[in-house]
Amino acid sequence: MKKSLFAMAAILGLALTSCSSDDNNNTNNSSFVLKVDDLKGEIKDGTVTLDPTQTYTLTGGLIVKGGATLVIPAGTVIKSSATAESTSLYIAVERNAKININGTAAKPVVMTSGKASPAQSDWGGLIIAGNAKVNTGDNGTSEVGSLSYGGNDNADSSGNINFLKISYTGSKYTSEKEYNGVSFFGVGSGTIVSDIYTFESGDDGIEFFGGAVNATNLVIVNSYDDSLDFADGWQGTATNVYIKGVTKAGVEGSTNAKDPSGATPMTNAKINNISIVKGDVAFLADEKAINYKEGGGKQAYTNLYVADGMPAALAKLSTDAGATANIAAGNFTITNYTFGASITDFTGPKLSGTTTGATGAGAGADLPTWANWTK
Repeated sequence: MKKSLFAMAAILGLALTSCSSDDNNNTNNSSFVLKVDDLKGEIKDGTVTLDPTQTYTLTGGLIVKGGATLVIPAGTVIKSSATAESTSLYIAVERNAKININGTAAKPVVMTSGKASPAQSDWGGLIIAGNAKVNTGDNGTSEVGSLSYGGNDNADSSGNINFLKISYTGSKYTSEKEYNGVSFFGVGSGTIVSDIYTFESGDDGIEFFGGAVNATNLVIVNSYDDSLDFADGWQGTATNVYIKGVTKAGVEGSTNAKDPSGATPMTNAKINNISIVKGDVAFLADEKAINYKEGGGKQAYTNLYVADGMPAALAKLSTDAGATANIAAGNFTITNYTFGASITDFTGPKLSGTTTGATGAGAGADLPTWANWTK
């Protein structure tokens, strides 16, 4: 009898262990049906946790609805479908939803193209919407993904992004409606963002539309519009930014396209430790190292390195009244900098501090050591 009881207990224990393992690798307490080779649909409730031992195929839009959470463990790989329409392939996180991308330097989370010969614009990208303040209104709709965003909670959290490699993004509906690598719409400062590598984005590498989220350790390589972009009253700080392969601007910053003088809050961006490298002859950087655009707002750059080979003018300057007033007021500043010999026109920003020795993201034109995980 004792042997029988022991055997039954062992079987029961094995069954419970098996269920626990399945839950950790699949959908936990969510009604969402997770399919490795058909990742798409709406996660409407609970928590969905991906399995890092699997390679997922994104076959359509994957939307995390308000109240739900998507967890992506270290080492997880997601590849876009090789045959689906490129604009249908994206990952979106609604207001009041969360995404936890838990990569590490040794095992980053990878989101990439599934095509045999991948190229920029093979799929959309990652879109996150939050409840933070945006100067275009409290209930905007994202240009891609059709997510509502904005509000009055600048401390809002949409989860975390840590060690993410995202590549071959930026698919386009039109020249005015296109995905970036990662887009932040009204995302709050409670969201933790560190160590993102974007590669071959058909539009911007990373863009902030308002909100107050901060970001550290950004590597943005080969973007076919702007590399780093912010607008609509972004109140954040980006620290350690390495940019290479600049098609238009290394950094494009504006305050509001429709109301460049009066929209509030005014953009107040702080960019610390940044390197901008034009890249090879295919990259023209024809909107300069910095495009101070549409009102401009407050833009403060500290420890800026701009490599030799960039256009002669350091900045492209909007001539609207808001931008002109902000430049006159000293709201466009660069403190401590190193500029390559090709740069001879410094009109626009207020320059101060040391004029040589600034290392930018850490190693001037070279990839800094903190970014070695991207290799």
